[in-house]
Amino acid sequence: MYIHNLSLQNSVLNTFISEMRDLGIQKDRMRFRRNIERIGAILAYEISKSLSYKTSTVKTPLAHCTMDLMENDIVLCSILRAGVPLHNGLLNYFDKAENAFISAYRHHKENPENFEIIVEYLACPDLENKTLILADPMLATGQSMVATFEALKPFGKPKDVHLVSVIGANDGVDYVKNNFCKNTHLWIATIDDTLNSKGYIVPGLGDAGDLAFGKKLQQ
Repeated sequence: MYIHNLSLQNSVLNTFISEMRDLGIQKDRMRFRRNIERIGAILAYEISKSLSYKTSTVKTPLAHCTMDLMENDIVLCSILRAGVPLHNGLLNYFDKAENAFISAYRHHKENPENFEIIVEYLACPDLENKTLILADPMLATGQSMVATFEALKPFGKPKDVHLVSVIGANDGVDYVKNNFCKNTHLWIATIDDTLNSKGYIVPGLGDAGDLAFGKKLQQ
């Protein structure tokens, strides 16, 4: 797997991540969502550098101009619900992309530290020979990303796969690395060291879905 960790080079990305982590600033849901969206746009720009291009001619009011334009057929797939603002950030750059949405959540049994990933809702176009961008803001254990990809397999085999996250843990990165093809790309804003006993990223930022959209009732 090709791992692109954008935090290895300082940029304005640091500011957005810092505000998402900050206990005071992150309480502003609108700003939290906006920061995820802005990070999604930055990651989309970086992904675009690795895609395929073909030479095209554009007619301007004064002459003809030759330019290299992206030719990938892109499908953006986001994991609900925290993935919505990240999806918007990616879609702002890949505005011609097709879109897929899937729900994946942790189902806790008797022990709150043990869980399984449940996939329920899924809406997806044909993926055959297309460029799949699979987005989930938090790459904690990596199980949601893998479970989602398995659920997408009946829709066709993508030509290439790009995984997108805002914050990950080393454990999650290792898990997806071991469960995706070697030519898969992971684009991530920053990677933290550890997970706690409940599988949350440390230092992380908390529950991205709750921070973006409000706390949910536990069933």
